[in-house]
This record gives sequence, structure tokens and C-alpha cells, in this order.
Amino acid sequence: MLTPEQRLDHLHTSLRARLDTPARTWLTTALTEAAQGAEATPAVGAPPAVGAPPAWETRFASAGRCCTRHEPPHEPDPEAAEAARVLMLCRARADAPTVTRLAAHGTAAERRAVLLALPYLELGPAAVPLVEDALRTNDTWLVAAAVGPYAARHLDAHAWRHAVLKCLFTGVPLSAVAELAPRARGDAELARMLRDYARERTAAGRDLPEDLHRALALTEPTPAHRTPVGRSPAPHNPTEPHNPHRAPGPTEPHNPHRTPGPTEP
Repeated sequence: MLTPEQRLDHLHTSLRARLDTPARTWLTTALTEAAQGAEATPAVGAPPAVGAPPAWETRFASAGRCCTRHEPPHEPDPEAAEAARVLMLCRARADAPTVTRLAAHGTAAERRAVLLALPYLELGPAAVPLVEDALRTNDTWLVAAAVGPYAARHLDAHAWRHAVLKCLFTGVPLSAVAELAPRARGDAELARMLRDYARERTAAGRDLPEDLHRALALTEPTPAHRTPVGRSPAPHNPTEPHNPHRAPGPTEPHNPHRTPGPTEP
């Protein structure tokens, strides 16, 4: 497993490979300015500087225009811009007030980059309000970014369960939820919420999303005692042998075609 630093190095290398020459020059300058911004960060407890924002924050906003593809016709590349913004935040060692300000005044793409960078920044729980704010939206792009490793570490049980349900409501694949299996395992309250959701959809004549079955299965202490969604537990048949070695189903599918998106440090 790669360390966070190795993931960022890989992201940087992959990003440069997909940019054209002017965009690579722009990226080098942006990351240099971000690193200089980190060196100029006031000490903890010092009053914030007054005046224009650091140069790298201006580049953070312009990444969508400046990150252009290597291949003709050299059009702007949204995924490259996202990766560049994450790298800038990490090079600048952005603190909680900075990420909060950038998210508050930024576009949806900028907010998503902030969310994706959170696991790499040493913020503790200070950025939880940004995650909660994203989970209140119906923007699947933001919701998917909000349920990454930072949420897995810092959301309390109640908020995390509702984040899982939010994914089901909005159609975000549960593969986006970091640490889903270990956090869901044996979670009786999450199982209750999922069954209530299943009953509501069934009563409304709506199909149950496949991810709902998967999430419910993960809440079981062991895979041997799963109860199908919407059904009562079947009576035990003493003539039917029990197989304790049945392997659980797959958990989080990997998409090898996803361009470098730093989601799991």
C-alpha cells in the first residue's frame, strides 16, 4: 500500500504526463508558489495577514482554464485541474481557515478538490463542517468526494450512517465510501436504517438499489447469517448443513480507467 506521500508523487507524475507544455509550466509555477505560501504561513495563534490572498490561491481558481490536455486540440481537462488543485493544497499545507475560505467562495469543482485534499492535510476534525455541508447537497460529485478517508476518520457514527444513506438516496456508488466494510460490520443501527429504507422503497413500488443489499450484508457480524432485504428470517432447517467457510462477496470494485483522483491516502 502506498503512503500518502507516494500517492501524491504518483498523482504529480501522472498529471504532468497528461498536460501540454504550457500547462506543465503553469503547474510548476503554481506548486512553487504554494510551497512558498506554506513557508510564509503565520505561526499558530498569530493574527491572520491582511491583504491580497497568496498567489497560489489565484492559480487554484484558474486551474480549470490552465490545465489543458497534452493531446490536440489541447482542451481544458477538468480531472487534471482537480488533481492540480489537490497538489496545490498539499504543497501549501493549507490550514482549516484556508480550506474553509476556498470552499465557501469556490465553484463546485473547487469545493470537490478541497474535499479530496482533506485526507492529506493535518487538520484533525476542523474540516468536518465542510464534509457535512457537502452531504447536505444533492450534488453526487460532491457527495462522492465527501465520503472519502477523511469522513471515515472523523465523522461520528450517527453522521457516518446518514452519509451512507445519502449515497443510496442520490445514487452515489458505495464504492466511494472509504472504510465502508470495517465501519459497517456489526452496526445494528445502520442495519435498521437500511431495512427501513428498503421497506419505504418497496411500499412505494420502487426497485431496491443493488448497493443496498451489499451494505446490509456488511452490517452482519458474519456472512453466514444474512437475511434478505424485505424478508423475515427463514426458520432454521436442521437437515441443511451450515458452511462457515463461505467467502463474502466482493466489496469495493476497482475502476482502472479513473484518471488520477486522490481519494484514498
